[in-house]
Amino acid sequence: MKNIFKSYKSYIKLSFLFLIMTNFYGCSSLDKNQKSKGGDLKIIGYVAGYEEFDVAKVDSKKLTHINYAFANIVDGGVQFELATDSLKILNLMKLKKYNSNLKILFSIGGWVWSDQFSDIAAYPESREKFAVSAVELMNSYDFDGIDIDWEYPGQLGEDNIFRADDKENFTLLLAEIRKQLNKQDINYKTHHLLTIATGADQKYITHTDLNKAHQYLDFINVMCYDFYSGPNYQTGHHANLYTSDDESFKGNSGFDAINRMLDIGIPANKLILGLPFYGRKWVQVTPNNNGLYQPSKAANDIIPYWKIEEELQSGKYLKLYDDKAKASYLWNAEDHIFISYDTTQEIELKSDFIKSKGLGGAMFWEYSLDNNQKLLNALFDAVRN
Repeated sequence: MKNIFKSYKSYIKLSFLFLIMTNFYGCSSLDKNQKSKGGDLKIIGYVAGYEEFDVAKVDSKKLTHINYAFANIVDGGVQFELATDSLKILNLMKLKKYNSNLKILFSIGGWVWSDQFSDIAAYPESREKFAVSAVELMNSYDFDGIDIDWEYPGQLGEDNIFRADDKENFTLLLAEIRKQLNKQDINYKTHHLLTIATGADQKYITHTDLNKAHQYLDFINVMCYDFYSGPNYQTGHHANLYTSDDESFKGNSGFDAINRMLDIGIPANKLILGLPFYGRKWVQVTPNNNGLYQPSKAANDIIPYWKIEEELQSGKYLKLYDDKAKASYLWNAEDHIFISYDTTQEIELKSDFIKSKGLGGAMFWEYSLDNNQKLLNALFDAVRN
């Protein structure tokens, strides 16, 4: 009886230790089918350090997380490149006075600065050097974690080096960063976050091994926008929730992107649906079908949401809606301009979708693009209600 009691006490101890470690490191295999509850939903806003925007004006009470973008990879390590970064980060940290639960991370890479990822991920020594440097930078500013924005493993991106081995090396890189973060977590008696931003298409799934990699991640920001992006000379919905009946060119959607992630075994509560606080604007568009799915003589460009609202004041734009795709768009017949964008209506629909799927929450790019907070207010109200 004494031995049984002893064994029982040992079992309880081990079980308790397992629970602590599971919560501490955020890597339990038991969470495969977990879904988020409404009150747990995250609202993650990217803040771009290169934008001329006063970060002190960020409404921290409407956010759970801020990702400061971007740090660059320099000589195998990580550093901020802009003279204004330090002051902006300092001002961001002050926002915690107004929201004590706010977590602030920094993002490494992005579209422009992803060119070194393949090289540093290729070898154990360079992975360790990178991870140690990233953690040191995190500590120097007292960030709550690291966000990796590699665009994209195994793909060219913006004329980047890439390898077939990126698929495996990406997972190894994340494992090394998590290893270095774990050392800090023990010292600080806290949990530092590790997150990534991902592509939303099948190519991203094919060139990564997220089913294995997600064990090292707290959550995954799926960039469900730019379905029609810079190089496309044909108009289309750039952030539609569902596929349109008229779709004949690309056929991607937020619904498809999230389901692809779920199908490969990513837990729903780790998936964050990415929203654009900007539109895509085409000029010199062929004037058929109110500009939708029509060729353009020029590649499209990003237009901030606040700028779209300014352009609407001209009275030249017809407001249109694709009910099947759940996507708003604008057509200027006089100047042959087409704009694809999200309104508060799409924000509310996507919030409902997040809840119905049990996802972890919403992410948006980027705070300064909605400087009147119209979309943010709609997102906060929809998520919290």
